[in-house]
Amino acid sequence: MRTIGLIGGMSWESSALYYRLINQETKRRLGGHHNAASVMVSVDFAEVEHLLNAGDWDRLAAMMAGAARQAASGGADFLVLCTNTMHKVADSIAAAVSVPLLDIADVTAAAIRRDGRKRVGLLGTRFTMEEAFYRDRLRDGFGIDVRIPPPDSRQLVHDVIFGELCHGIIRQPSRERYREIIGELAARGAEAVILGCTEIGLLISGEDSPLPVYDSTDLHARAAVEVALGE
Repeated sequence: MRTIGLIGGMSWESSALYYRLINQETKRRLGGHHNAASVMVSVDFAEVEHLLNAGDWDRLAAMMAGAARQAASGGADFLVLCTNTMHKVADSIAAAVSVPLLDIADVTAAAIRRDGRKRVGLLGTRFTMEEAFYRDRLRDGFGIDVRIPPPDSRQLVHDVIFGELCHGIIRQPSRERYREIIGELAARGAEAVILGCTEIGLLISGEDSPLPVYDSTDLHARAAVEVALGE
């Protein structure tokens, strides 16, 4: 079994979910008392949030690279960055270590393409929705057309993530509003929706959505187990 290196803390709510999903999937596959071999390096999300709002991607890249080096030095055979937004600096992470990074966008896109879908909606932080790095990777690498909500809806999705989900707060009115926004994406031609923030799965499941859901957290965690087990 390979050792999974988790870069977490963004937020710890979703990092805890990663840990649970990875170990549940390992036990499901291997049975008995098996769990995943892993190391986790958690950064301080308050500092990350400050740098995000300041647009200081250079310092964020340096922080993520430092966490990657810590995880690699702790014995990680490959890395899992437990957040979508920080994949904007994935190249800096990959350049900092000799072990590979399992990209969350690639894992999510591969699942979409396996299902034969080509037009999807994207929910995430405003950085993930509005910056080009995520949408371009899905388009250029997988031929997937990504559609995002209009500005007011993007802001609401973002505010719920930072103001509620990152604090473990789950509110039914926010769930209802997310459903409405997914419906808006369906009306714009989306065939499915990506839950492109690792906390959104705490609020929205497939049963809550008018469109098929691709939960990036769940897909990423399961892919990490596959890599760890050499599958």
